[in-house]
Amino acid sequence: MKKIIALTIFGLFVLTSISFAGSNVKGAVINKSNVKDAANIAIGQDNKANMGSVKIKNSSVKGAVINQSNVKNAANIAIGQSNKANMGTVNIEQSAVKGAVINKSNVKDAANIAIGQGNKANMGSVNIEKSAIRGAVINQSNVKNAANIAIGQGNKANMGSVNIEQSAVKGAVINQSNVKDSANIAIGQGNKANMGSVNIEQSAVKGAVINKSNVKNAANIAIGQGNTANMGSVNINNSAVKGAVINQSNVKDAANIAIGQGNTANMGSVEIE
Repeated sequence: MKKIIALTIFGLFVLTSISFAGSNVKGAVINKSNVKDAANIAIGQDNKANMGSVKIKNSSVKGAVINQSNVKNAANIAIGQSNKANMGTVNIEQSAVKGAVINKSNVKDAANIAIGQGNKANMGSVNIEKSAIRGAVINQSNVKNAANIAIGQGNKANMGSVNIEQSAVKGAVINQSNVKDSANIAIGQGNKANMGSVNIEQSAVKGAVINKSNVKNAANIAIGQGNTANMGSVNINNSAVKGAVINQSNVKDAANIAIGQGNTANMGSVEIE
């Protein structure tokens, strides 16, 4: 295991992202990168493309995890097989974090696409999977004039959202993202498209769950098979929450569509199953 002790890590200008795997970090992890007029692409087989993001996997962090990246006029694409594309995002997998997880990224005029098989495209979001967080989870990203698409098979597209799966969070979960003039689409098979939403699955949260997102002039679509499209919503599935669940989202001039088979489309809603 890599050991990184008592330090604060910055990604400035040169580094567009910070990535840890199998590490022990004692100190804050901070990414303040600026990305403009750029393309970051991983094409065939395992894939993974991170731009203006923080990615933590199989690691332990004792300190806050903060992403304050600015991404403009950029494309971040992972094309064929396992996929995963993160833009202006905090992505935590199979890790333990003792500290707040905060994403304050700004994404403008950008496309973030994961095309064939495993999929998953995260833009201006916090994505937590199989992890333990002791601290608040806060997403305050701004997404404008952007497309975030995961096309064929596993799917899942998160834009201006907090997505928590198979995890334990001791602290509030807050989404205050602003999404404008954007499209968030997951096309064929597993589907699920989250825009300006909080999505919690198979998880335990001890703290309030609050969504205060603003969505304007936007489309959020999940097309064929599993479906589920959440816009300006809180979706809690097979989870335990000890705290208030509050949705104060504002949705204007928007379309939220789930087309063929499993379906379910939530707009400005709270759904608890």
